[in-house]
Amino acid sequence: MARRTRYLTATMADGYVKTIGPTASPFTHYWRIVADLGNGKTEVFWGHAKSLKDATGKKNAVADAARQRGWAGFAFEIVELVETTEPPETEAPARRARRRG
Repeated sequence: MARRTRYLTATMADGYVKTIGPTASPFTHYWRIVADLGNGKTEVFWGHAKSLKDATGKKNAVADAARQRGWAGFAFEIVELVETTEPPETEAPARRARRRG
């Protein structure tokens, strides 16, 4: 049986939208860490997980990472991915650069 290709979309509380795909992977949740590095600087880390349990398990690791790296603070968010079979209308088709020479 062929695996079905689909698009997965996460919409964060602040309105940020992330689309993953096309993919046949069974991801269900998207997680994002916004690390406060101090002095007004931030860094963003993100990923996807195959279950809410897997995504939630990252939270303990993030607390350790914050201590090790000396972050002033961090925000950790998890949202459920929404599955569609068609690409989002807002995304432009991928363009590949042609090599000449």
